[in-house]
Amino acid sequence: MILCITHSQDHYTIDLVQQHLDKLGYPSWRFNSDTFGTSCNIRYTLDQGPARLRLHQQGRSIHAADISGVWYRKLWALNTPPQLDAAYLPVFNKEYNTTLHIFLDALSHQPWINKIAADHAVCSNKLWQLDAAQQSGLTVPATLFSNQGDDVRTFYEQCRGNIIMKLHGALSRSMSGSGAFFPTTRVTEAALTQLDTLAYCPMIFQQQVPKAYELRIAYADGAFYTGKINAVQDAKGQTDWRAANAQLPWEPYELPASIQESIYVLMQRLDLSFGAIDMIRRPDGEYVFLEVNPQGEWGMLQKYLGYPIAETIAEKLVNKIQHG
Repeated sequence: MILCITHSQDHYTIDLVQQHLDKLGYPSWRFNSDTFGTSCNIRYTLDQGPARLRLHQQGRSIHAADISGVWYRKLWALNTPPQLDAAYLPVFNKEYNTTLHIFLDALSHQPWINKIAADHAVCSNKLWQLDAAQQSGLTVPATLFSNQGDDVRTFYEQCRGNIIMKLHGALSRSMSGSGAFFPTTRVTEAALTQLDTLAYCPMIFQQQVPKAYELRIAYADGAFYTGKINAVQDAKGQTDWRAANAQLPWEPYELPASIQESIYVLMQRLDLSFGAIDMIRRPDGEYVFLEVNPQGEWGMLQKYLGYPIAETIAEKLVNKIQHG
């Protein structure tokens, strides 16, 4: 049995991967992590024999010993019982998160896409990503991460007023365009007068990269599926294509072999089997790496471009199970 970790609002991509796993003869179990504290029963027993760990959800039970591989799609915040006194919410979240990770730790010896520790390490440190990308032969933007207004003003002057700002955390739109969203935003002269608020929220600032177009690359254990999107003519999408006024079309794109090789080196360095990578192609032809999101969206590339990304994820995981 393959465990597919996601959440109850996930759609499309999770279904495609599970369908292909089934075709390959590997049944899967969808685990909605957000419902762990409200609809799951867990039992961990230890006597004189080996430890046994069982998860029961929606009328089905699965034992940790029966899981042969894990697709780690997303881990979501826990739903909480509406009747629970708010004073007990910290205890509820702490104990259920601990219990959840005990269950996941019991699977650590099995093949994962991605390993949860590597996934979280990459997500929690975008500056490390950029450094690793640069060491792997990729071009990255000049970058500042700070909570000091004076730092940003100096950086703004060094870049001749061409800088953008973004949050480190993942406030981003889903494939459907819903959800909380703070787009990459250009820093204006007016914004420089409000930098004192950085004391409450450090942010990433980067030199703005001129664009011919943007690329979203789904990397799956050595396979590359790249979509091109051009938001240069859209007033809101010029800085971040996700903020465009209209739904922009995706086009198929072939990455140069040299860029593929550098991305491969980067993913090995980060210990990631999968990632959604954002890059910019400058008007002069240079490729600039922005970031890799191990849990990033790729469904639009499969849906609109016909790329077999879900099938590749399933096949790569099965290959890991069969060959280690």
